[in-house]
Amino acid sequence: MKSCSIMKREIVQYFSAPYFYVLMTIFLVLSGYFFYTDTVLFNLMNFRGTTSLTRGLWAYYFNDLRFVFILIMPLITMRVFAEEKKLGTIELITTYPLKDIEILTGKVLACLVVFVFMLSLTFINVIIIGIIWDFGEIASVMSGYLCIFFLGFALISCGVFVSSLTDNQIVASLGTMGLFTLFWFLTWNEMIVSEEGLKLLKRLSLFDRTFDFFRGIINSKDVVYFMLFSFYFLFLSLQSLGSRSWKGMK
Repeated sequence: MKSCSIMKREIVQYFSAPYFYVLMTIFLVLSGYFFYTDTVLFNLMNFRGTTSLTRGLWAYYFNDLRFVFILIMPLITMRVFAEEKKLGTIELITTYPLKDIEILTGKVLACLVVFVFMLSLTFINVIIIGIIWDFGEIASVMSGYLCIFFLGFALISCGVFVSSLTDNQIVASLGTMGLFTLFWFLTWNEMIVSEEGLKLLKRLSLFDRTFDFFRGIINSKDVVYFMLFSFYFLFLSLQSLGSRSWKGMK
């Protein structure tokens, strides 16, 4: 219940902030642009009618959505703790009978609600394609959306952790963007690492875990990886919050 109170407070702050609607507009423009261009490309590729929607359209679209959320997510998570620290309200919150894990849970859930809301707006694209072509491959589409949800959870966890380290929202945003970029380019090192090293990097890579989902294949190992990745960064965030008392004692 206490986490729900924090979550509601955070959601109200998101939807009452003008910058959030700017982010929403940017997200809708970018996601709409990629959907349009991917649909045009699919139409050109499918002139013989033999290309599946999953591999010819949705796999490309979900790949593009990954890039959009890499740009948008740092701007959503940057304020989670950085703003509280800058305004001094983090100390006020901690005077309430709330545990750090309850504060963290509430804020992460709020980010997830905002993320799912934004993602749900793209579902109109599924309806459009279903009307134009068919809904026969809806299971594969849901697999792609499930992957984007897991990826979004992982990105939120990273962003919240970085935000917990600073009281500057710009620093939090740029730091999160840098971390995302590192994970994006992690396996782009074929020329400077050995084959064994590249295999290890692929196991650690966040974004290489998405390809099977986008083809309609749900691999339990990938699901476990996403969850462990997310909870690891949430654990780091919890440790960062707990360090306040240690610094005060010092």
